[in-house]
Amino acid sequence: MDWVFLILAGLCEMFGVLMINKVNKDRNTASFLLLVAGFGLSFLFLSVAMKTLPMGTAYAVWTGIGASGGAILGMIFYGEPKNVLRIVFIAMVLGSAVGLKLVS
Repeated sequence: MDWVFLILAGLCEMFGVLMINKVNKDRNTASFLLLVAGFGLSFLFLSVAMKTLPMGTAYAVWTGIGASGGAILGMIFYGEPKNVLRIVFIAMVLGSAVGLKLVS
C-alpha cells in the first residue's frame, strides 16, 4: 500500500504543477484552491508512504514522478519541445526511480 500512496503523491504533485500554470493564467480563487489541494494531498500521501518506505527512496521517487510528469504534461498541454533528448532524459529520471525501488 505504501507504494500506492507514493504514486498518488507523485500524481498529486503533477496536478499541483499544472495548477501553478492555471493560477498564473486565470488568477482566480478556484485555481488557487486546486493548487493548494494538489500540493496538500501530495505531501499527505508522501508522509503516509514514508511511514514504511526509506526517506531517500520515497523522496527520489516522488520528485521523479513530479519532475518527469511535469515535463510530459508541459509537452502535451503547453507546446513545450518534444525532442528525442528530452524524452531520453525523462526516461532516465523514471528509470532511476524504478531502480531505487528495485534495490530497496
